[in-house]
Parts: sequence; C-alpha cells; structure tokens
Amino acid sequence: MKKRFFPLLVLLSAGGLQAEPEPAKEPAPVYVDEAPLPKGWPQPGPYDEVVEKKYPAYRAAFTGGKGETLAFWTLFAHIKRKDIPMTAPVEMGLDAEDKQASMAFLYQSDEVGNPGQDGNKVEVRDVPAAPALSYAWQGTDSKENIAKAKAALEASLGQRKVEPKGFRLLGYNGPGTPRAKRTWELQALLK
Repeated sequence: MKKRFFPLLVLLSAGGLQAEPEPAKEPAPVYVDEAPLPKGWPQPGPYDEVVEKKYPAYRAAFTGGKGETLAFWTLFAHIKRKDIPMTAPVEMGLDAEDKQASMAFLYQSDEVGNPGQDGNKVEVRDVPAAPALSYAWQGTDSKENIAKAKAALEASLGQRKVEPKGFRLLGYNGPGTPRAKRTWELQALLK
C-alpha cells in the first residue's frame, strides 16, 4: 500500500515547488495626445527620469495664477476671442513654495497672434529658446508627485553644480483624460 501513495505524495509535493507567478507589471506610461504641441516643441517624457531638453522660442498668453480655475478661464476667453487654436501643454510658473504664480497658453508658433497686452489680465509674450531639466510623470499634479519630481531635479542640478532660474509645471491633458493618465512635466529652467 505504501507504494501506491508514494507517487501521489510526489505529485502533491511537486505542485508546492512551483514558482509563484510574477505580479503583473504596471503598463508603461503612454502620452495621451489631446492637442497639438507648438512648432518645434519636444514630446513629453521620458517618464520618471531627469533629462535635459532644448525648447524653441515660443509665443504664449500669460496671466497671473493665484487661482488655477480663474487663470484657465481668463486664458480660454482670450484664445476664443482672438481665434487662437488650443495647444498643449498649459504652462504654470511656480513660486518659491511650488505654488502656481502664473499660467500660460502656448500658441502654435510665433506666426500666430501678436505680442502685447490684451486687457489688464492677459499679456502675450515671446519667450526665448532655452534649455531645461525635465522630469515627466503620469498621474495627478499632487503635492507628493511635484515634490518627488522636484527632488529628482534638485539632485541633478546639484550634480551639475548649477542653479535654475526658476521652475515651471507643464500640464499636457485636460479633463477629458482620466487623472491617472494625465502627463505632467516639472522643469528646472536653465540659465
């Protein structure tokens, strides 16, 4: 009788020796393209690492950014009134505490619109070409995600022994994209 149960014991114990299945990997972030980028503007990414990028000169409509919703609608009214097509990203200048200090809608190129004041809340400016260190992620623009991106940028700035002339946050997606799929880039603007 012992001989009949031995093969069954071997089979049962062998089943316990099988490797645990690997947990499913998170899919790699993929940029959700909702609006055209300005002429010559680099694609967002790569995700979750610091890279240096070169940005072309561009034209943008700027407004103060003390209230994100108010700033957005102020700029949206401007581009509608001037018949300026929407592009991505929306640029948010940050103050020393990483709070929004300004917001800008980027124009397709410097051939669209004209620089100057539009009322007392919007100024259209030509911004010179400049390099930036960039950290992109997919998800929300939470304080935690911004802090993680800033820490990575500051570590890279420290290794290079350079001081940035400021930071900006670029938001590439609107409310039509689920929050978990939105692309953001925090950038240290280089001198």
